[in-house]
Amino acid sequence: MATELHAQHQHNPTNGLKGMLPEKGPTTSQILAVITLFPIGAILLTLCGLTLTGTLIGMGLATPVFVLFSPVLVPAAIVLCLAMTGFLTSGTFAVTALSSLSWTVNYLRGVQKSVPEHLEHAKRRMHEMGAAVGQRGKELGQGAQEKART
Repeated sequence: MATELHAQHQHNPTNGLKGMLPEKGPTTSQILAVITLFPIGAILLTLCGLTLTGTLIGMGLATPVFVLFSPVLVPAAIVLCLAMTGFLTSGTFAVTALSSLSWTVNYLRGVQKSVPEHLEHAKRRMHEMGAAVGQRGKELGQGAQEKART
């Protein structure tokens, strides 16, 4: 059987090529996707190349300027970075302080309103607990009396 297949492939060289291709072609949606996405990809790739070229040209022109003015620019950049860090840290601390103060005020307002409710709830629970303990003590006492009688 293997020799028959080998003989068929030798006589008809296109059989091997047809075996590698899919039997049905691409669908209409796949063709439309390629037709739509190919120009978009080409445009984006062109823009990417133009951006890279512009960046390299800009760096080539700006490098001598930075080298000449570096004794002034480096300390200025450090001062600006430290100033921005200080302003951002100050703002963060202010927001944190205000939110903490707001939370504390809201908490205290809620506690003042709910203190009587909490006290009533605690009194009721204590009364229920006392009644339950009294009932349990009465049951234990009756059980002890019954054991003593027997």
